Amino acid sequence: MKFVQIIDFKTERLDEMEQLLEDASRRTAGQEGGPQHRILLKDRDTPGRYLAVIEFASYEEAMRNNENPETTKLSEQLMALCTQEPRFTNCDLLDARDLK
Repeated sequence: MKFVQIIDFKTERLDEMEQLLEDASRRTAGQEGGPQHRILLKDRDTPGRYLAVIEFASYEEAMRNNENPETTKLSEQLMALCTQEPRFTNCDLLDARDLK
């Protein structure tokens, strides 16, 4: 079953976060595991608030990714750019489809 983690965070340094994520994607291109899909949302009602929706092949794959030292380092760098502690929500993906 696919697994999705939703990260609710606030930052005034989104461009720096995006650059860190882009650099990490280049370093891990072609490797097995890790996130399969990412959606980044901007809260229109709360300035500086964002939600990242990260999809993995399974919960187990997400946990293996969390144990990767590269992931730990990236997480620490991203959290340093946040204005408050991010909130994580862990979900099993029951349904996903294109509606048009």
